[in-house]
Amino acid sequence: MTDPFIRLDRVSKAFGGVTVVDDLDLTIGRGEFVSLLGPSGSGKTTILMMLAGFESPTAGTVSLDGARIDRLPPHRRNMGVVFQSYALFPHRTVAENVAFPLRMRGMARPEVAGRVARALDMVQLGAFADRKPAQLSGGQQQRVALARALVFEPAVVLMDEPLGALDKQLREQMQLDIRDIHRRLGLTIVFVTHDQGEALTMSDRVAVFNKGRIEQIATPREIYDHPRTRFVAEFLGETNLIDGVVDRAGAGTATIRVADGTAIEAATHHALASGEAVTVSLRPERLRLSPSAEAPNALPAAVADSVYHGDHIRVRIDAPTGSLIARTPRGAPEWDRGARTFATFAPGDCWVLPR
Repeated sequence: MTDPFIRLDRVSKAFGGVTVVDDLDLTIGRGEFVSLLGPSGSGKTTILMMLAGFESPTAGTVSLDGARIDRLPPHRRNMGVVFQSYALFPHRTVAENVAFPLRMRGMARPEVAGRVARALDMVQLGAFADRKPAQLSGGQQQRVALARALVFEPAVVLMDEPLGALDKQLREQMQLDIRDIHRRLGLTIVFVTHDQGEALTMSDRVAVFNKGRIEQIATPREIYDHPRTRFVAEFLGETNLIDGVVDRAGAGTATIRVADGTAIEAATHHALASGEAVTVSLRPERLRLSPSAEAPNALPAAVADSVYHGDHIRVRIDAPTGSLIARTPRGAPEWDRGARTFATFAPGDCWVLPR
């Protein structure tokens, strides 16, 4: 990243005696799409509200393009905000809703009309300018809210769970639409969500929040394939967790001894000590079922259950380390319940996490 466009420096926020954001540092580059991902109460929405100016930090500073903004009112921050609830005026037309932030800024009527038309075309609602919000679908109403956030050409667009009220098909389409608008306009977007798939689909980077702190921030691929904590591994998709102790550790790799004495070779980001209790994270799609133990890592197992999911088969196996899940592609050999097998996986496909 070049010089950060958005910067939060040692930011904390407390409500009464409860700290919801705890001494947090975060930088976001110009034109970057960053998702703040985490469970309810993890602090992600509070961060968004402090960026927007609807909440003030208890401690720390918030800067935009090198200038502090944490003391500025919301209307002077040049940020568009999109909420889950749409927050449209029901008695006004689509065009009037989109024009509202321009009229609040005292813009001349001819320029307002031109900007509104461009914003509605951008979200493919040019033909709906004279309709009222009640005459639109949920997806169309969210597009109006997005057009309103973009119409005054803000430096940053903040989105707080904007797709949460939509059904699955609409949500997936809006994910692609927002991502496309981001790429075409070069917008800086900060996107709050609790949906892991949404964050992975849309983001340049994902920041995973837990109890007011960032557990890990990285690209979607890095954060999914190489989690650095157990919380990230469990929260971002499904994973198998295998407990053991460090037998020996080197640069980027370690040998882990599991319950039955079997050794597992795994990758690691952490400095580990011999005898240290750790957990190995292994994604189900990385686990292979094999009739033989001819693999770098192989655990004897028995098939407990097998469920067809259309594009894959979800197989649950019992191993000395406990129950494990394998996600095998459609067309792969099917396994009968009770069949003996080996759970095999490559050292680079599993990651050692501190306990």
